[in-house]
Amino acid sequence: MQHRILVLGAGYAGAFAAGILARRLSPGDAEITVVNAEPDFAERMRNHQLAAGREIKTRQLADVFAGTGVRLRLARVTGVDPERGTVAVTDEDGDDELAYDTLLYTLGSAVADHGVPGVAEHAFNVAGRSSALRLREHLDGLAEEGNVLVVGEGLTGIEAATEIADARPGLSVTLAARDELGAWLSPKARDHMRRAFDRLGITVHEHTSIEAVEPTRAIGADGTSFPSEVTVWAAGFAVHPIAAASGLEVADTGRIIVDGTMQSVSHPNVYAAGDSANAISRNGQPLPMSCYSAGITAAQATGAIVGRLTGRRIPSTTLSYPGNCISLGQRDAILQLLDSDERSKSWYMGGRKATRYKAGVLRSKLWSISHPTYGMPKRRRRLATAPDLSTEKVTA
Repeated sequence: MQHRILVLGAGYAGAFAAGILARRLSPGDAEITVVNAEPDFAERMRNHQLAAGREIKTRQLADVFAGTGVRLRLARVTGVDPERGTVAVTDEDGDDELAYDTLLYTLGSAVADHGVPGVAEHAFNVAGRSSALRLREHLDGLAEEGNVLVVGEGLTGIEAATEIADARPGLSVTLAARDELGAWLSPKARDHMRRAFDRLGITVHEHTSIEAVEPTRAIGADGTSFPSEVTVWAAGFAVHPIAAASGLEVADTGRIIVDGTMQSVSHPNVYAAGDSANAISRNGQPLPMSCYSAGITAAQATGAIVGRLTGRRIPSTTLSYPGNCISLGQRDAILQLLDSDERSKSWYMGGRKATRYKAGVLRSKLWSISHPTYGMPKRRRRLATAPDLSTEKVTA
């Protein structure tokens, strides 16, 4: 009987992981199924570009996994029962239940409204492709002198504000930041970012907390009114409550608590990767939600799954976050590297060179996911007769 591996979510972590598993495990021994709500792979790191007006070609997941042996189930996950080893899903045909022997949970994250009134009803976001297209439609409908307010000074807020201002120079773009803009950057990189904001005509309100969003304005904590026909909410991400509701051990954030191999500390046949995993970096803090984190946690999770199922040694991936590459519109960017404590180094790269670097990263990520069979060995690993799912054999 085949060992049933279920991968929940086909974002950067899930799609990448499914390809690795298909390359390394014998199809006669392992059945790999990916569950995803949408039929295409969404390049989340480019959603701000899509919202601003760029055309982003999609990749159909059916085409991505064609010829790999990976099964694709288009459905929305509604629940996980780790005690029974089942996942509840729903699609256009109704509700269903899928059984698994090993589960890889990579459902990712969605925009976090932090309970702020009006966000769900009146704000836009770039967390998903559909929401980015909805924002794009409303930007298209604005008059040339329309007001756009971006809430959030993180990577998503910075990239959304600069991309919109660059692509639509007639709009008045404002960014509301709870803290100092680019406070985590090195001084020179922070100055570069501020110059970019000035060049693009973006107004920045630092130390400003938005407490309510209305159809044509947002209200600050001090009562200040910010006129806005379009408010873009980019104040962080949150994971879906499915994991916490399932009985898996989770952190306060709802992310699944895992060990160094991405194995759930409460259920040994469950693994997590990407935004869903509370993976601890070498600095003692959870890895940030990012494409890079998705890649290294997916690599570690699949290495552990393959090792345990085949009785081989489990590779050890260094969990660290090396830096950020931040787009500042179409012709500018910043590459900021971090030290071993994940603090910004004094050196940074900016301008067109950083833009080309970021574009190269995006292309390489898409290529690796779009070619899951690349390098597929002629003989893939057979499963051990009775794989040990709990004993760790981690390489140094």
